[in-house]
Amino acid sequence: MIVCVCNAIRETQVRQAARDGASCPTTAYRCYGAKPRCGQCFSFARDIIAAERSAA
Repeated sequence: MIVCVCNAIRETQVRQAARDGASCPTTAYRCYGAKPRCGQCFSFARDIIAAERSAA
């Protein structure tokens, strides 16, 4: 599933970035050489990151 349409970042990528230490969407997107644009994805990306970090 696409999380960030602007950067074509998928849920699996956000989950991997969280496992690699990303604590927010901005740092997760940086893992893929991208940066947030419109911000519509932030709440979903935050939920994914929080879930992944709590499972670790």
